[in-house]
Amino acid sequence: MGNSTSPRLGARREFLRVGLAGFGTLSLPGLLRLRAEAATAAARERTAVIIVWLRGGCSHLDTYDPKPGISTDYRGPFSTIDTKTPGLRFSELLPRQAQISDKFAVLRSMAHTGGGHPAGSLQMLGGDPAAQDKVTPFYPDFMSVANFLRSGQPRNLPNYVGVNPITRYDSFTIAGSTYLGPGYEPFAVLGDPSQPNFSVPNIGLSNPDQAGRLQERIRLRKSFDDFRREADQSGVMAAMDQFETQALNLLTSTEAAKAFDLKQEDPQVRDRYGRNQWGQQCLMARRLVEAGVEIVTTTFDGPLCGRVQNWDDHAVNQHIFEALQFRMPTVDQAVTALIEDIYERGLDKRVLVVVTGEFGRTPRISHVASSGGGVASAPAGVVQPGRDHWPQANSMIWAGGGIRTGQVIGATNRHGEEPVDRRVGPQDFLATIYRHLGIDYERVTLPDLAGRPTPIVTDGKAIPELAATA
Repeated sequence: MGNSTSPRLGARREFLRVGLAGFGTLSLPGLLRLRAEAATAAARERTAVIIVWLRGGCSHLDTYDPKPGISTDYRGPFSTIDTKTPGLRFSELLPRQAQISDKFAVLRSMAHTGGGHPAGSLQMLGGDPAAQDKVTPFYPDFMSVANFLRSGQPRNLPNYVGVNPITRYDSFTIAGSTYLGPGYEPFAVLGDPSQPNFSVPNIGLSNPDQAGRLQERIRLRKSFDDFRREADQSGVMAAMDQFETQALNLLTSTEAAKAFDLKQEDPQVRDRYGRNQWGQQCLMARRLVEAGVEIVTTTFDGPLCGRVQNWDDHAVNQHIFEALQFRMPTVDQAVTALIEDIYERGLDKRVLVVVTGEFGRTPRISHVASSGGGVASAPAGVVQPGRDHWPQANSMIWAGGGIRTGQVIGATNRHGEEPVDRRVGPQDFLATIYRHLGIDYERVTLPDLAGRPTPIVTDGKAIPELAATA
């Protein structure tokens, strides 16, 4: 007599085993201990972080760290403008942000060794020290770590949402929960939220009959006693119950439906952000943190970037200066609206906004034949300017989070080639975000697939200039 387990039940068991695989080395007490270690205070205002990710790497010389006094081999065609911060100048491509520079801090001295898009992204997002590209990450990204450490309470909203999430670069996976398990990856919002017919699926299921059927399916799953016994041996049944409860809450929650619904916004507010994909992504990010979501990422890529649909402004891809002129008005409007809105709504103490990519671009301009014509690129064969990968220096901005704003942290040399003051690295970047979220990055470790305790930050310190002020 053969195996009596039905194919459907067997497939379901296998699916759930895969979903739980990341917890194989963790007991439930271990989970609770880690989460307890993550919080520096039990009673604290709920914090949040929004990461605006410039996939491909933005030129620091043409935005936040211009070098007007150098030769045209480096400088580029853009002039510089005054900002609201005395002595701070930006590229002329950022007039709106220049007028609110008192509401954010500029960090000009980020540097690391990840010269490829995957390696640079893995270093910045997960602290992987390797300089070489990897097809998939080994270390979980900080978003998944924070989501894991913050899980344990019933929610009507997911705690980690990717609005056009940070996931891949071409065939490479650049972010993920890895050994924590897939339950801590983002709730992904895909598509263009500026489109009239845009909607987020699986949110706010209002039909009571459908909700009842979902409840019945969950009860049926709980009746599989043999699977329950198998799962309990690894000590994670409670975690699985938690995931199912959160999924049902999301499907039936009017609160969730409202948070994701941009039609709830005043049309003038939507106009302020820009009636385009990036503007509305930022608006949704603000709505989500306001509703209680703690981790939101949003990627600026796609058609609004130009021909190759990212920030990888090699000359072979596109004319970098035409590409910047094409995309920066949209970036400037969306980022400015997001930062202003955070402050105007009183969210600036608890919500931290960071705008960055994986690295900067080469200070020296290259000239190479285009591989094809399109938006911001000359026809194939036409020589045009570009800048290549440059992990040795990058600029980013930080807003909210209760930090002291209107400041510049660090400096690069005359040509923008490397930091000469306050050099910081990815581990410091991660530590700064963890500190804001109240996670004790100096003590918390996570067991990897082999059960080895792995620090969430290695040899990094939170950037003191970006600490919340009293």
